[in-house]
Amino acid sequence: MVGLLHLKEDRPTPAAVYNWRVYACAAIASFASCTIGYDSAFIGGTLALPSFTAEFDFASLDKDTKALIQANIVSVYQAGAFFGSLFAYVTCHFLGRRKSLFVFSAVFVLGAGMMLGANAARGLGLIIGGRVLAGFGVGGMSNIVPVYCSELAPPAIRGRIVGIYELGWQLGGLVGFWINYGVNTTMQPSHRQWLIPFAVQLVPGGLLAVGALWLRESPRWLFSKDRRDEAMDTICWIRNLPRDDVYIIEEVNYIDEDLERYKREVGAGFWKPFAALKQRKVQWRFFLGGMLFFWQNGSGINAINYYSPTVFNSIGVTGTNAALLTTGIFGVVKTIVTIVWLLYLIDHLGRRKLFMYGTIGGSMCMWFIGAYIKVADTANRPVGSALDGGGIAAIFFFTYGLSSTVSLSSPARDAISSWNGTPWVLNSEMFDQNTRALGQASAAASNWFWNFIISRFTPQMFLKMGYGVYFFFASLMILSVVFTYFLIPETKAIPLEHMDRLFAIRPVRKANDTIMEELRLQDEEFRHAVEGVDLSERKEKVEMKENV
Repeated sequence: MVGLLHLKEDRPTPAAVYNWRVYACAAIASFASCTIGYDSAFIGGTLALPSFTAEFDFASLDKDTKALIQANIVSVYQAGAFFGSLFAYVTCHFLGRRKSLFVFSAVFVLGAGMMLGANAARGLGLIIGGRVLAGFGVGGMSNIVPVYCSELAPPAIRGRIVGIYELGWQLGGLVGFWINYGVNTTMQPSHRQWLIPFAVQLVPGGLLAVGALWLRESPRWLFSKDRRDEAMDTICWIRNLPRDDVYIIEEVNYIDEDLERYKREVGAGFWKPFAALKQRKVQWRFFLGGMLFFWQNGSGINAINYYSPTVFNSIGVTGTNAALLTTGIFGVVKTIVTIVWLLYLIDHLGRRKLFMYGTIGGSMCMWFIGAYIKVADTANRPVGSALDGGGIAAIFFFTYGLSSTVSLSSPARDAISSWNGTPWVLNSEMFDQNTRALGQASAAASNWFWNFIISRFTPQMFLKMGYGVYFFFASLMILSVVFTYFLIPETKAIPLEHMDRLFAIRPVRKANDTIMEELRLQDEEFRHAVEGVDLSERKEKVEMKENV
């Protein structure tokens, strides 16, 4: 238990800082990710319900036309989210994080409500239009929530706090996977049967809209707008410390220095972050942030989430009920692994190792599944036939290896990792105060762009490529290991105001240790300043060691 609770801190941190308030704010904000996770899980299963296919006469369509319609229903959501994530930069700049969350949650609720008006007579228009609007809402929220959580969190638990966003995603997904199984096994096919899964979307969206009224604004955003009294009140409330505590003074100094540096080098204002894109170091982080979501989607996890019944059918699980049950079990395992990731791995093992260990394990599982489908010829297996030992093993590897978006249990590290949540954590912390909202907008837009590509073309990929789909994703996973090892520094425990320095250090694998040593010396210098302790000789030794 000591190992679980031990944290790597950037400086001595009072126990009061790790209080319930920062967790409560993150949990309420993360109702946004519940809506995203629920959609990614429920939509594929709902489109496969006999009541839905019967109401909209899917039986009269050929395979290609049916796949196209299903892909359009799923993918317009991602298209709306792409534009919503970009527009959130505007609202974040002028309204702040809290009010922006309320606005986008209201847009989502409106879109979700529209979908409930669809039926056979009206056609699919209300579903498609509602999904565009709901997607716009979740796109904006996907930009705001990781940034908001990151700006509230103490450095030592920032991964855990931002990771609550990922936990909300998985909990929403868990409900989404099982809601379809529930209505399919307990209700007769009817209009109401498929309408219930669509209606459940309103629950997390409504809870977020109400909860946003209680949330506190990000103190870093308040400081950037020169609302210092409000910012000081908020940061003291979040940290549960008085204004004169040395931890508060030090944190505010970090924020002020970072803001002053940026105003001096670039300037403040709505358009100034765009001017910062002229700087190579800023361009580089925008590139890294976007590529993280390319590799995330390249793992195949979103294809699996959106079309899980199709995926399990390809392994040999036949029948709507059996496919929905298997996807429900898949959701349970994903959620359990995410909790382990959240409570321990993200702030202890770190971001780099999670990326690399998880990808290697997930790739091995994908190669096995593709090989099994090829050898067993599951496409030509009679409907209702029992799975053989290889099929059961394929499902085990699939569920275990991809349960948290590429998981691995390593004998050396005993690590279970996640490509689902870690890119969101890294993107929320790698930019400075003035480019953070724009950087997160770019990263979130990249996520939704690649989501759109995956959701739009996955049905066609399974029709044309068969088992080759799994080999395709497995190959991309291997390439992402090389990308991570050479280009991604470890960000755990590093204050947000020191990310510029972190990303400037080469080689990247040593960057975290170098910054942590510098921070330790800075903290000693700050705390011993009144005693006149001269640490210049020790600083010179550290610099000499770094140069060597």
